[in-house]
Formats: sequence, C-alpha cells, structure tokens
Amino acid sequence: MRGLIRRLRALPLRSRLALLVAAAVAAAVAAVAASCWFVTREQLEHQMDETLRSSKVDDDYLAALFTYCKGGTTREPPRLPVPVQLVDAQGTVCAAPDATELPATEADTKVAQRQQDYALHTEKDEDGTEMRVFTRRLEVGPGPGLGTGNLAVSIARPMKEITDPLSTLAWVLFLVAGIGAVGAGAAGLWIARTGLRPVDDLAHAFEHVARTEDLGVRLPAEGDDEIARLSRSFNSMTSSLATSRDRQSQLIADAGHELRTPLTSLRTNIELLARSDDTGRAIPPDDRKALMSSVKAQMTELAALIGDLQELSRPDAAQPGPLQVVALHDITRTALQRARLRGPELTITDELAPWYVRAEPAALERAIVNVLDNAVKFSPAGGAIEVALNRGELTVRDHGPGIPAEDLPHVFERFWRSPSARQLPGSGLGLSIVARTVQQAGGDIALRPAEGGGTTATIRLPGAPQPPPSGSSRMPGDPSGS
Repeated sequence: MRGLIRRLRALPLRSRLALLVAAAVAAAVAAVAASCWFVTREQLEHQMDETLRSSKVDDDYLAALFTYCKGGTTREPPRLPVPVQLVDAQGTVCAAPDATELPATEADTKVAQRQQDYALHTEKDEDGTEMRVFTRRLEVGPGPGLGTGNLAVSIARPMKEITDPLSTLAWVLFLVAGIGAVGAGAAGLWIARTGLRPVDDLAHAFEHVARTEDLGVRLPAEGDDEIARLSRSFNSMTSSLATSRDRQSQLIADAGHELRTPLTSLRTNIELLARSDDTGRAIPPDDRKALMSSVKAQMTELAALIGDLQELSRPDAAQPGPLQVVALHDITRTALQRARLRGPELTITDELAPWYVRAEPAALERAIVNVLDNAVKFSPAGGAIEVALNRGELTVRDHGPGIPAEDLPHVFERFWRSPSARQLPGSGLGLSIVARTVQQAGGDIALRPAEGGGTTATIRLPGAPQPPPSGSSRMPGDPSGS
C-alpha cells in the first residue's frame, strides 16, 4: 500500500487527479450497478414467489396424481408446464413419472402435518438445476378419486428464469461501468489539464523569474477562485520584490554618492599632507592645523554616515530591541545636554513634564538627539530653540529658515536633503531613522512650519505620566503588558 502511495505521489498532479476522478467515478458506478443488480434480483425473486403463490393446480390433475401415487391406476396424470408433486406427513414425495422429483424439506413436511401454512425455499433437482419451490396445504376430502389424509402440494419453477436475466444484466452493468470508468478517466484528464493550466502558467512564471530574475512578470487574475487569488498573490509578491530591489539599488546608489564626498575630500587632504612629507616642503602651521581639523571632521562625518547606514540596514519590518519602560523626560534632558554642547551660542529652553513610555532606550535617545541636531544645525547664530514635553507630545521648535511646503513630504525619505541643506554636514538619514524608531515605539512624528518662521517637529508617544508599579513593565492602559 505504501509503495502504491509512493508511486502515485511520483506521478504528475494532472495524472493523479485523472486517476482519482476515474477511481471515484468507477467506485460510484460500481456501487450503483451493484445496487441495481441486487434490487433487480429482489424484485424478480419477489415476482417469482408471488407467481408461485398464485399458481392454481386443477383438482382433476391433483385427483389423478393422488390416485396414481396411491397405485389406484397406471394412467399417468396430464403433463403440466411446471413441476408439481405431493408430499405426505412422513415426507414422502410423489410426482408424475415424467416430472423430476425434488427432495422434501422439513418445512414441506411441517406443511403436510398442518404445523405451518406454507413453505418457500430453493432446492436442486437430480440434474443439479436450482428450483424455487412453494409448498402449501392440500385439503383432501370427498372428491373424485380423493381419499383422506394430510398432504401438501409443492409447485416449483426453475431459478434460471431469474439467474439468466440477472447474468445478462450483470454483463451489461459491467460493460457500462467499464465504459464509464474509461470515460471518467479521459474526462478527468481533460479537466485536470484545463483546470491546472493556470497552475502551469504560474509554475512557468516562477521558473522564468528564477532563471532571469525578471520581476516584471504579471499573471492575469480574473475571478475570485483560488487560482485568481494565487495569481494576485504572485503579482503582489513580484511587485513587492521589485520595489524592494529598486529600494536596495537606490540605497546603494545613494550611499555611494554620500560616501564619495567625504572620501574624496579626505583623500585630497591626506594627499596634501603626504606630498608635503615627500617633498620636504612644510605646510604653514595654521594651514596644517586647518587641514588636520578638516580631516578629523570628515572622518567624524564618515563614521556617522556608516553608523546611520548600519542602523538602516535592518529591515523596516524587523522587530526592535527589547522594549523597556523609560522616562521620556529624562532621555530628552540628556539629549538636550548634548545639543547645548553642539550649539553653545544658541538659547535652548525646555519645559518637560514627566512621561513614561515603552521603547528601546538607546534608539529613542538617538532619535531625539537627531531631531535636536537638526534644530541646532538650521538655527541662526544667537537663535533660540524651544523644547516642550506635555502628555506624551514632544515639540522642538527652531527659528531657522524653515522647510518649504513642497519639501515636507520628502523629509523622512532616506538620503533626501533639501537644496538649502546640501552644504551642511549630514547624511540625510537622520529623520528616516527617527521616523522608524518612533513608529516602533507606537508613536508618530510630523514636521510643520512654525508661526513666525522656523520649523516645529512633533513626536507623539503613548505612555503615562506615572511609572508602572515596581516589578511590572505594564504601562497604565497598555493591554500588551510586556
């Protein structure tokens, strides 16, 4: 059985479907044919039994047969179309000389003994022919040639009247079932080929994509059946893969472009220093100091860019690090200290109300530092930055040139930088990292023009003004509890 299953699994799917359809139809046809044969047999046997029950034997014949059996005459009774014989209470059988005697059964004897009204059974005669026998009481009384005693009369009909039509019917049903099974197999193969043609197209599409890496392949997806759903899923998958590949290519191209600038500048400065050492012509101390400061700044920028690229190398859907309950106001205060060091000439004010959130502490601090760095970078000398935290809404407002309305939809895209910021240090990745970190913490971020000039960055994070109970990481009103 297991070997048969293995061989079936080795067949193509359409062949298996055709075989299954043929087997199912053959089983159904066989069940119907068998039911038809058994019902027909029951009906024929019932009709024969009813015919035997209703059979009448002429009294003159019975009188002649009785007299013949008693030895009163040597004249044979007339021939009847069906075998008729007499059975007495002792089970003795008497039939006409030209008729075949059938053995009397116990049931026949009981009928003759008046213990039961009739008997129906099947017996074989001397030639081995099956006969259906009906035995009933024979009331013997005054009559022509009839004496007294308990007798029964048995009337028989050959079973071939049933078996011959049943044999013919069996062959007809077998032939019909065979034709039906073959036809079902052919129909199943045709249906399998037609029904699986979309699956073949899908398989060819997958093979084409695997062979050529062509993600522009699209399959027709008409209707609402499983094949259409599978085609739509394939189209959606290839579209997503194409988009992902395009984004990857764009990321590599943008990263290469951003890396080229500091590397080129760094290479130029190092070549100047190397040429000075090779030629023995010393660079003036002030110029050398400025050159070294430029090299240090470029290396710092390059390290920051590589760090940002490493941060963005994680998939957008990747799970963040372990989430902890952290004090957003404390993290913001720490980020403000770093911002004041980077913009000592700026006036940075803060108004921070307590607020606790569930987030990855390091990633959240880096995100807030990036927002404050942008505010410091675009603020004019002697300008002011206002930072406020109220019920989970952190706002950072600067008084810089602001962001044009046409640039606002692009500020969170990777490597995007406004034309006015291209001369300033930065990689164009900071706000993209901020947006992902805030979204992973369940919040959102938005930039909008501020009244009177400048830009306001708003970060909203779910949380509570009070920390959770000791030993619990569940925030008040947070159903996740972890």
